[in-house]
Amino acid sequence: MLSDNGTPPHPVPINAMQARDRVRSLIEASGITDDGGAGGDTLTDALLVTSELVTNAIRHGGGIVDFSASVSPAGLLLAITDANSDHPVTLPRPPGTVGAGGFGWPLVRRLTRSVAIKPTPQGGKRIEVVMPLDVADRPTDLPDLH
Repeated sequence: MLSDNGTPPHPVPINAMQARDRVRSLIEASGITDDGGAGGDTLTDALLVTSELVTNAIRHGGGIVDFSASVSPAGLLLAITDANSDHPVTLPRPPGTVGAGGFGWPLVRRLTRSVAIKPTPQGGKRIEVVMPLDVADRPTDLPDLH
């Protein structure tokens, strides 16, 4: 859908900062955050998930093809499309070791209620996540990350 001047109503962000700014504005406009309360943790987690998904699309997916964010009764809905069909993976680490990278995808899986990865007709993938915004509805246990 194009705006009156023929441009997309929300251009695709070119970096994580632009995506985070859009998500921050969306959540703040929804009235979910507050001054230092649990809503602040919700915003922080939403920005972290946004950052990880967008950074992965740029770093591993050949760039962001499409981006959308919305709030619904289910929570924050994020969808990021990139040009690479490869799914994110979590690499096993021997206990007590720390390697460079590899922490983002487990964080996304931990902080979201659902994750769906769908192929696109152009050969890429679309990652759709639902993140609970009601503090009482936040995940408390660690899901299977494999």
